[in-house]
Amino acid sequence: MTIIGGGLAGSECAFQLANRGVPVELMEMRPVKSTPAHQTDRLAELVCSNSLRSDDPFHAAGLLKREMERFGSLIISAAREAAVPAGGALAVDRERFADRVTDAITTHPLIQLHRKEEMQIPDGEVVVATGPLTSDALAAQLVELLDEDSLYFYDSIAPIVDIESLDMQRLFWASRYDKGSGDDYLNAPMTSREYLAFHQALLDAELATLRDFEKDLFFEGCLPIEELARRGVDTLRFGPMKPVGLRLADGTRPYAVVQLRRESLAREHFNLVGFQTRMKWPEQKRVLALIPGFQNAEFVRLGQVHRNTFVNAPRHLDTFYRIRQSPRVRLAGQITGVEGYLESAASGLAIAVYLGQQLQGSDPEPFPSTTALGALARHLTESDPKTFKPANINYGLFPELARRVPKRQRRQAFADRARHDLDLWSARQGVELAEVPALDESGDDC
Repeated sequence: MTIIGGGLAGSECAFQLANRGVPVELMEMRPVKSTPAHQTDRLAELVCSNSLRSDDPFHAAGLLKREMERFGSLIISAAREAAVPAGGALAVDRERFADRVTDAITTHPLIQLHRKEEMQIPDGEVVVATGPLTSDALAAQLVELLDEDSLYFYDSIAPIVDIESLDMQRLFWASRYDKGSGDDYLNAPMTSREYLAFHQALLDAELATLRDFEKDLFFEGCLPIEELARRGVDTLRFGPMKPVGLRLADGTRPYAVVQLRRESLAREHFNLVGFQTRMKWPEQKRVLALIPGFQNAEFVRLGQVHRNTFVNAPRHLDTFYRIRQSPRVRLAGQITGVEGYLESAASGLAIAVYLGQQLQGSDPEPFPSTTALGALARHLTESDPKTFKPANINYGLFPELARRVPKRQRRQAFADRARHDLDLWSARQGVELAEVPALDESGDDC
């Protein structure tokens, strides 16, 4: 079995297949050929945020994590081992996380890791998990195979700042609604005057140039901060700079807040939550200096724009992630049109489960669409091809509940139904699942 791409989807898929007794050839082009966003040669390197979103078991992202854990997910176990405080979210120390995944792959006796760029889709059963930064050569192969004119949109990365360079007298530690340990997030509060000046600076900032046809190709859930600013003066205050759930020392709520989340357990590097940007680098330093406490900020990494590659999944993929025109080829990860680290890994896991059953002579049954794993495939195969865009896991992708449930109980109802239906699926398929302890609802959507 050949898997192209050593990101989250490819690593998860390789690990799951190998644990099912399937020998795997895993192809990863780094460091022979790097990408505009990666910085290391480690597998499963996180290039944007360091968060895998909410860990609340009744949140859709938390539910997906627990379904993956029932299959022994490498990505989720590595994330928990490398976790850093992040309130109700599961965030990781990037280096520890990537090291954990790399070690698990390179030491597995049934996985052979090859550091080379795969220029063509090889013969036989293959999983293409090349992610949002698919090389031009392989992207051209997919264009030819799928007869698609365009396979990409643009994504942006948030800056990372050195905490030692900040004026801590202007900042305070707190998680929204006092969740977490109390020092999971560092907050830069803004008055209305400071916020309006910052908002105007975003509007005036010089941006990295995109061609006209590319300007509408940003993923809605990861828009650059300056793009959000253009939607209205209060858009940021109801988005990444929302002050709800936070209080100043005098008990009042700030007008707006910039939140910083820890990048590593060393507490030295923090990323600006929700501050993806395509401002030019000198402009980033000028504009971000307007954030209280950032007058002398030193950035470990500035934000940048990079190309993300994905296919029109409803037009080309079946529920098993196979390309309809060539069923021996499967796509995994963000190239399918799922959005996010968690969702990418989940697609790799799903493919491995299906392939494992198929190679053992069984007839695989798709995950029920009422489960988080099945809802992802439902989005990829049942969405309107004319309006298809990448999406994170959310309950809008699930079938509606069969009965009316009070709003405050809906998330638990979705989660309870998903667990019940996954148990029935495992019994029908003869797949043994691990038990994951039920947790109280205590998370937060990051």
